[in-house]
Amino acid sequence: MMGSPLLLSSPADAASVSLKALRVASSKKGAPYVWGATGPNQFDCSGLVLFSFSKAGRRMPRTAQAQYNAVRRESWRTRRPGDLVFFHSRWFVYHVGIYAGHGKIWHAPKPGARVRLERIWSSNVTYGRVR
Repeated sequence: MMGSPLLLSSPADAASVSLKALRVASSKKGAPYVWGATGPNQFDCSGLVLFSFSKAGRRMPRTAQAQYNAVRRESWRTRRPGDLVFFHSRWFVYHVGIYAGHGKIWHAPKPGARVRLERIWSSNVTYGRVR
């Protein structure tokens, strides 16, 4: 089990961490998807989130489902760049990306693909804010 997460002193601190993580994720554009990879040159979806927030000074759980469980839910109206976007089936979260604004995310999509900025393709998503 991981140590306690970094506590942030204000919403502004949380926003700063999220925006830094967003910048880190975008800097990994073109890195190949590799299942189970957490960087610095290969990633799966949750590995990109883990790596990006780690570089921003925030500990995150390893899997998309655990990341979902660790964040505060946000509505699509209150989402902001740096929030996480979780794609889910009825029973579990199967994918995660970092919201970039304008309906797009940075993510490591699937085997054979590379980290990229892409429009959110599903309405079956939940937004979460790293605290």
